Amino acid sequence: MDTSIISFIGGGNMARSLIGGLIADGTDPSTLWVADASQEQLSAVKEHLAVNTTTSNLEAAAKADIVILAVKPQILSTVACELAEVARKHNPLFLSVAAGIREQDLNRWLGGNATIVRAMPNTPALIQSGATALVANNKVTQVQRNQAESIMRSTGLALWLESEAQMDVVTALSGSGPAYYFLIMEALEKAACDLGLAPETARLLTLQTGFGATKMALESSDTLEDLRRRVTSPGGTTEQAIKTLENGNIRHLLKEALEAAAHRSSELADQFGKDI
Repeated sequence: MDTSIISFIGGGNMARSLIGGLIADGTDPSTLWVADASQEQLSAVKEHLAVNTTTSNLEAAAKADIVILAVKPQILSTVACELAEVARKHNPLFLSVAAGIREQDLNRWLGGNATIVRAMPNTPALIQSGATALVANNKVTQVQRNQAESIMRSTGLALWLESEAQMDVVTALSGSGPAYYFLIMEALEKAACDLGLAPETARLLTLQTGFGATKMALESSDTLEDLRRRVTSPGGTTEQAIKTLENGNIRHLLKEALEAAAHRSSELADQFGKDI
């Protein structure tokens, strides 16, 4: 069993989700540390997860083989600059789950020679059903890559990107993606109610249909197009609905949505990177 010390800087929802996943996978809570400025936050983490806690980022990071940066992107520059001395002296693996912060900026704040994996999880990670993309800088060893992947796999799917440039697309697709599905389900539920279904019936059928379709796609080797065609009988009800969606140019609208989100992701990365 890996006995690496893992320290979380930030004890919010994402940190607690990762900690819960790690413990469920067999990690000894005594090897986990959480640093947070809020004593109330730390008390809740300690009570529910039995990990070590401290209000000192430096204390937690100095003990660690892996430092997980789980703070808001707006304050990551301040936190990283505080940890620069730890990066220089001990050279732990820094695993950042802060959205929108590029490796080059984080590395600069950490002193310019840090070992960094950048991860982009999404909110379903909070229920161990997330999708996370990772990218490593050239100081990360294969062992450290495996460690980072294992940590993020504790909350769902984890996969590696070819380059950090793809992170903006990942942010647009899976990072923001849950909101797209919520919007679609919200619209379907409302339409079903307008057509006469009771609200609770419309909600349950909408959610179970979404769950079932996703489960079918995950468990099938067929393409999404093949799966769609299989349930679209010529002249049937599904075909009429699909034609209406296609006539409304749904594909172009979704492409524009992803382009807009990816562009905003790049803008925010530029903005956050100018902090120091």
